[in-house]
Amino acid sequence: MKKYVFGFLAVALLVSSCFDPTKKEVLVGYSEYGTHSVDIAKAIPIDAMVADFKANANERKAYTVTAEIEEVCAKAGCWINIKQKNGAEMMVRFKDHFTIPTDTKLGTQAFLHGDLFVDTISVDMLRHFAEDAGKTPEEIEKITEAKINMGFEADGIKFLPAKK
Repeated sequence: MKKYVFGFLAVALLVSSCFDPTKKEVLVGYSEYGTHSVDIAKAIPIDAMVADFKANANERKAYTVTAEIEEVCAKAGCWINIKQKNGAEMMVRFKDHFTIPTDTKLGTQAFLHGDLFVDTISVDMLRHFAEDAGKTPEEIEKITEAKINMGFEADGIKFLPAKK
């Protein structure tokens, strides 16, 4: 009997050691990253989120939003850019530095949960992001002014990975 108990514990330990808490495979084929499980049913378009944020500037609340991925950090998958209908890009940084695959296909429909905020991005940080994105040294040198824009800090992201 002790053999079976130890065998069961060994298998359970082996299975649990392979578990990555920041990446979850969801049964319907979605990949999910981060600490928050994203409820797709609660997702609103990015423009609706921005309008609600502006209308309720004194409230701090989390949003679940859907948007297409426009750019992925080429070095580590530690941030993405999404685009609003008016063409303005919004950077999404990942809370607690979780990452997504760097080969995530651009145009992928993503579902994100997190906080929207107004941000001032320094020249140094803009240059760092440009370097992460694989921009040339000439393109990076052209960045000379800080930028004030809206940003999003996601604690969870869910999307269908590209078929290989």
